[in-house]
Amino acid sequence: MLLLLSGALFFQYAFQLKARGEQLFADSAQKKIILSDGGLLFDAISSVNTVGDFLKDQKISLSQHDVVYPKVEEKIFNGTKIIIQRAKKIIIKEGGKSQEVYSLQNTVEQAIWENKDIALGDDDITVPSRGTLIKDGMTIAVTHVIIKEEIKNEPIAFKTTTNEDGALGWRIKKTTQKGQAGITQVKYKVVTHDGKEISRKILEKNVTQDPINEVVTQGTYVKTGKSYTGVSSWYAFTGTMSAANPWLPMGSYVKVTNKDNGKSVMVKINDRGPFGNGRIIDLDKVAFEKIASIGQGTADVKMEVVLN
Repeated sequence: MLLLLSGALFFQYAFQLKARGEQLFADSAQKKIILSDGGLLFDAISSVNTVGDFLKDQKISLSQHDVVYPKVEEKIFNGTKIIIQRAKKIIIKEGGKSQEVYSLQNTVEQAIWENKDIALGDDDITVPSRGTLIKDGMTIAVTHVIIKEEIKNEPIAFKTTTNEDGALGWRIKKTTQKGQAGITQVKYKVVTHDGKEISRKILEKNVTQDPINEVVTQGTYVKTGKSYTGVSSWYAFTGTMSAANPWLPMGSYVKVTNKDNGKSVMVKINDRGPFGNGRIIDLDKVAFEKIASIGQGTADVKMEVVLN
C-alpha cells in the first residue's frame, strides 16, 4: 500500500515538472506581436513576457499622456496586438480664452467633445473644420453660433393732411384729427457669433395696425374793412409775409388781391413806403411772388384792411 502511494505521488510530481517545463518553454519562445503605434501598424518578434518588457525591448517610449492597451503589466502571447494611442498637445480657443489640452482623439470634433468644458452645438464653427485630423501643436478656434427668430413691432409713420374751414378765422389753425402711428410686425432671422450679432434678415412683415392720418384744419374766414386800389411793388426785406405801407398802423394786417388773376395774400405792415406813382403797398418778395411774377415788378391790386 505504501509503495503504491509513493508511485502515485511520483507520477503527479513528474506531471507537474512537465507542465512547468512546457510553460517555461512557452515563456521563452519567440512570439509574433502586432503593434499599432499612433495608427501605424508594425510586426515584431519578441520573447519577452509583458507589454512593458516589449516596449523596453523595442525602445518605445511613452509620454505621461499616452495610453497603451493592454496595460504594461499584462502578459503577452503569440499574436498579441498592442495598441499605443499617442496624445497630441493642442490649443483650443473659445470665447476669448485659450486652453492647452492633450487629446487621444483623431479629429477636431472628437477632440472638442472630449473636452467637457466646451459644449459644441450643431451650428457652431470650428477652424480647422470638424472633420480635420488633429496634429500635435494644432490650434483650434471655436465660434459659438446662435441662429434664432426675433419678432419686433415697428412703427408706421402717419401722414398729415390739411383742409380749410370758412367758419374759422384765418389766423386759426388746429388739429381736428390726431395722427396715430401704425404697427408693422417684422420677423427677423438673427445670427450671432459668440454673442455678437453678425446678420439680420427679414423673413416676413405683417401690418397689425394701420396708421391714422393727422388732419390739420386752417381757418379761412377774413373780415375786412376799408379797401384801397392801386399799385403794389416788391422788395426784399425780411423774407416773411410782411409789407410796407405809407399810412396804415404798424402791426396791422391787410389782404392784398391781384386784380388781374384774383390771387390773394395776407401780410403784416411792418415798414413805411412806397411813396408816389400810385403805389399803395410794397410787398416782401416772398409775399409778392404768391400773387404775381417777380419779373413783372408791379401789380394792380386791391388792398383791404383786415379786422379779425
